[in-house]
Amino acid sequence: MKSTIKKTYLSAAAIAVLALLFTSCSKILQETPRSINTPDFFRTEAGVTGGITSLYANLRNIYGNAYYYNTGETGTDEVTYGQSADGNFLVMDLSGQGDISSQTSRSDVLWNNSFGAINTASGVIENGSAAGVSPALVAEARFFRAFYYFQLVQTFGGVPLDLGSGILKFNTNPVALSTRNTVPEVYSKAIFPDLDTAIMDLPVNPRVIGGVTKTVARLYLAKAALTYAWWLKNPNNIPTYPAADRKDPDGKDASYYFQEAYDTATAAINDPGQYGLMPTFYDLHNGANDRNKEELLYADHTQLNELSNGASLTYGSGGGQDNFAGWMMTWNYTVLRSSKTSTGWSPVSSVQRAATQPLGRPWTRMAPTIGAITNTFADKTNDSRYDGTFVTTYRGNWNLIGTGVSQTTLYNANNLPINPGDAVLTFLDEPNPAISYPTGQGNSNIGAGTLPGNSSWVIGPDGISRVVYPGLWKLGEYRTDNNGTLGQPNAASTRPFIIAYFSEFYFVAAEAAVMGATTQAGQSARDLINVIRARAGMWTYSNNGAAPLVQDNSAAMIAATPATITIDYLLAERSREYYGDGRRWLDLVRTQEWGNLASSYQIAGNNYGDHTPKTITRNIQPYLYLRPIPIGQLNNMQMSASELAAYQNPNYQ
Repeated sequence: MKSTIKKTYLSAAAIAVLALLFTSCSKILQETPRSINTPDFFRTEAGVTGGITSLYANLRNIYGNAYYYNTGETGTDEVTYGQSADGNFLVMDLSGQGDISSQTSRSDVLWNNSFGAINTASGVIENGSAAGVSPALVAEARFFRAFYYFQLVQTFGGVPLDLGSGILKFNTNPVALSTRNTVPEVYSKAIFPDLDTAIMDLPVNPRVIGGVTKTVARLYLAKAALTYAWWLKNPNNIPTYPAADRKDPDGKDASYYFQEAYDTATAAINDPGQYGLMPTFYDLHNGANDRNKEELLYADHTQLNELSNGASLTYGSGGGQDNFAGWMMTWNYTVLRSSKTSTGWSPVSSVQRAATQPLGRPWTRMAPTIGAITNTFADKTNDSRYDGTFVTTYRGNWNLIGTGVSQTTLYNANNLPINPGDAVLTFLDEPNPAISYPTGQGNSNIGAGTLPGNSSWVIGPDGISRVVYPGLWKLGEYRTDNNGTLGQPNAASTRPFIIAYFSEFYFVAAEAAVMGATTQAGQSARDLINVIRARAGMWTYSNNGAAPLVQDNSAAMIAATPATITIDYLLAERSREYYGDGRRWLDLVRTQEWGNLASSYQIAGNNYGDHTPKTITRNIQPYLYLRPIPIGQLNNMQMSASELAAYQNPNYQ
């Protein structure tokens, strides 16, 4: 290790914080914006509560930010780049569209927004007791310091614990040097101690809606133990940085931490407090149910006012605290056309941009791979998660106020009549050789095909492209102020962006069990995963059919679970449960399966009417399992060229 661990911009205690509202709760976190926080400030109750509020607010700078979201999805088996992708997305695909570098990697969003929060948390932890506040309040800061360090160490490897005033000390003076700690040091000195204390001191029930609790801290302790266990085991010899032996400072091995992950996760399952699984996957992700008992941690937003939302309620600029990740996998469905007449073709826009969960603002920057649609979600009959994840039917909305279309009936595929709410375009669940595709764009204007007697344009799952594909319903907009109009579809989402779910306890415990943890009766890997699969078999509503659908397919889902659970099976199951949530890269990196599962994929091209899948290969090298330190960080440090080169992760210089 070098002698000092210092940082430039990340050491600043300056935080300009917006008021943060946890919607539907009588308790509101409010904060007066400040430019400089000092130790004396954190020795007041207002300073402690203000600092902690800023830690929640800071989540919005990272989660929901589309560029960071892209780093967790593009280049995995789930997602590739879309037709309108720029360099932010192209390079992450690793398919010859550019290289990930310190200049191009958008993991800079995480780096740039984490260390200021870490320093604020240290200020609260170090000085807060003098304010006379409860240990539970200070424990929230401990949770967040561990949380941000955990995100950083997974992404970059070892990171600085000294921001200028000493290890985990609050710093007020900008400095121009920095030294990175090793991965074991980050876990053993920062993440695990803070989470242990947080679990001890945090309340069972949240201080405010969305506030962290013992259960939330337990989830992150379980996840950290699981991730660290994989790091110690290192089955595929993936390099780490800064260079360090794969040894725990306390002499504990990977088996110990797999067991710790299992025990911590099952303890939370057995004692859930106010948390638990929602009855169906649809109920979990329906915007009307936001902030439900399964959502443990989220970057919150609200449609009540712009101050509390952190962004405009009418137009998103795609930056700052805009919650615009959901735009990225929304293709330009507004190009779709139907006809005003049944004779000839008089085109009119039948699906217009609207602030509703299936629609929203299209950017076409990211697209699902064909394999995600056909293989990951192979069972679209029993398993509700495909229907509860994607928009597979685009329905007419030309009857809404402001569309400019006065006709009640339009004519669509096969010149058949459709009414508002009817299907204009359907992505079929299975390939169908009877589909007749036009040459080029055709009357649908997007190159969609027809089936005899069907009024909806259709595209088979093997015919999705970079320009037309099922959208992501899970992240779709939800607002209650549309009032019969198209609403505010150009605004960023006012929904919370979900960071952690209660369901993750089941996956963490199951993964640890597969890796050798001793299990309890009734909580084997198969038992645990079947709880999730049984819930996935429960239907109350069909998005595809836009109607209630009450079915219990849980027995069929359980019967289809293999007798022996493997890591590859768990990863597939995680993809079905968390597709498009922005976490796939971390899952593949943790288990070291990224190169095995995502080295090739299929998708059709950039043009409307292209339904011919192409196999694309990726060049996933071991060094890519760490993201580069951002160029902005390197430019802000006063160090020699050799020191800067040593600071960067290998192969990124």
